[in-house]
Amino acid sequence: MRSSGDGTATDGPYLFHGSAADHTPQRPQAVPAVAGESGSAASEQLGYRGPTACAAAGITYRQLDYWARTGLVEPSVRSAYGSGTQRLYSFRDVVVLKVVKRFLDTGVSLQNIRAAVQHLRESGFRDLERMTLMSDGATVYECTSPDEVHDLLQGGQGVFGIAVGVVWRDVDAALSQLHGERVDTGETIVPPNPTDELARRRGRAV
Repeated sequence: MRSSGDGTATDGPYLFHGSAADHTPQRPQAVPAVAGESGSAASEQLGYRGPTACAAAGITYRQLDYWARTGLVEPSVRSAYGSGTQRLYSFRDVVVLKVVKRFLDTGVSLQNIRAAVQHLRESGFRDLERMTLMSDGATVYECTSPDEVHDLLQGGQGVFGIAVGVVWRDVDAALSQLHGERVDTGETIVPPNPTDELARRRGRAV
């Protein structure tokens, strides 16, 4: 049993309220599956500046700026204030940025995306790596088990899904090649250069 945005209880895949949400039938409750942990724990100790977040999420800086100013996806580590300051995004922020981009690419309305992100924000962005977000283009659902995904597919309507765990791993791989900033000290963390490492190994082999 889950609580919806208006405080009422809903069964099965969580329905993010949007333009067509109030007319969508509820589905039976499913037992969530248990998945292993993914993502890099080290990434949680780092923040990422706007250009880095854009590169990892596959978005433009204009999109990043607009989403931050309109409250769609705001940086949780540090907001920009005054001249000379830069936004700093957490690892989870970048995952959400990439999820939003994928939804936009598939034609989901910004209204429904905002409802979905708001729900994720209220839950503290917990269990993102275990979640599948499904949409029929008019409504977004949260599924946390294969059974819930199956229930949606059995509805007979065309739906698509985003396995957030896959997005999580893609972002983790991308950020591991980009500069980060330690949240506690502000130190810039530069990832190792594979070319330099290869040269060092060759030098030792001579």
